[in-house]
Amino acid sequence: MLSCVHTHLLQRLRSPLSPGSRAGLGAALVLLGFISALEMADGSGAHYLALMAAAPVLAAGFASWRVVLAVGAAATVLGTAFAFSEPRVSLGTAASVAAIVLVTALVSAVAGVRQRQAEQIVELSRLASVAQQAVLRPLGPQVGTLAVAARYISSTATAEIGGDLYEAIDTPYGVRMIIGDVRGKGLDAVRLASIVLGSYRHVAYERADLRAVVSDLDRAVARNVGDEDFVTAAVVEERGGTLTIVNCGHPPPLLLRRGCVIPLEPPAPAPPLGFMPSVQPRVERLEPGDRLLLFTDGLGEARRDGEFFPTADRAWRLLGHGTVADGLASLETALEEWVYGRLDDDIALVLMEYAGPSSGTTVAVPSWEVGTAES
Repeated sequence: MLSCVHTHLLQRLRSPLSPGSRAGLGAALVLLGFISALEMADGSGAHYLALMAAAPVLAAGFASWRVVLAVGAAATVLGTAFAFSEPRVSLGTAASVAAIVLVTALVSAVAGVRQRQAEQIVELSRLASVAQQAVLRPLGPQVGTLAVAARYISSTATAEIGGDLYEAIDTPYGVRMIIGDVRGKGLDAVRLASIVLGSYRHVAYERADLRAVVSDLDRAVARNVGDEDFVTAAVVEERGGTLTIVNCGHPPPLLLRRGCVIPLEPPAPAPPLGFMPSVQPRVERLEPGDRLLLFTDGLGEARRDGEFFPTADRAWRLLGHGTVADGLASLETALEEWVYGRLDDDIALVLMEYAGPSSGTTVAVPSWEVGTAES
């Protein structure tokens, strides 16, 4: 009898099953087989039919509503067969079969609701991923004379996406990079991130002075946000081995040099974009082999048991070897192990390496001095 039910189920479920549906179906079949064995071993009447109602309930915890309905149908068929095997069908036996039908209907409806919600989450996640990928295009492996890699680490598997942003482009004024973090989450944050990046991809080619780049970005943000919205950002330029950084309320980049990790704090603090920041550039002379890590505040806020991830202590060991892409992969692995796979915020990472001056390199002049000379 059970083999016939199994064949019936396979005929009903022709499409490939998900792992959850296979698990639910397998557990339900085992339970139905166990109850059937009890009934046949007892032999004196249908005493265990009500237990068959547990089979669709068990399947509903893992499987789709179609699998749950099929399991309930199989349980009903088995229950009816055992009921009519009695010389006389009692009221209790009939009630047990009716209970199987009722429970099957209820748990199939619940499984249907759960399945629709799961499908909506998957679809929203897919749409969010597409929207974010349209904003954040891949970087590297080479931008100008720099080796560059970028990584975006999402804090959640659902559709709640963040507004972290990054870009690196080769301009007439050197390689220019930006990393930023929009206040808030969701599609509004992605929209503002796209505005910032769109403006940056234009003005980075047009403005010789990084301070002028910041002013243009600030106006773009101010035109498109409310009074309490803002974007933290750091804009970086490498020109002939000279590194220039302007920082608007963003975590300072980390310079990795000969085993040391140096936070490149700005000469003076400045507010985020949207609050009319007045920035002072920080200028550093790069050495061959130097690496620079740009990151959003999700990295600094990652913690477990109240202890923050020791970024500065581990940065050289994780990022100082292999390619820049290898370094970011190592950092992501160490970070996820630290927080047990549960991040509170999205994280954007950009790692670049300076190999040394290339042939035909012009005299190193910071962009803000270029702007002064041309004005």
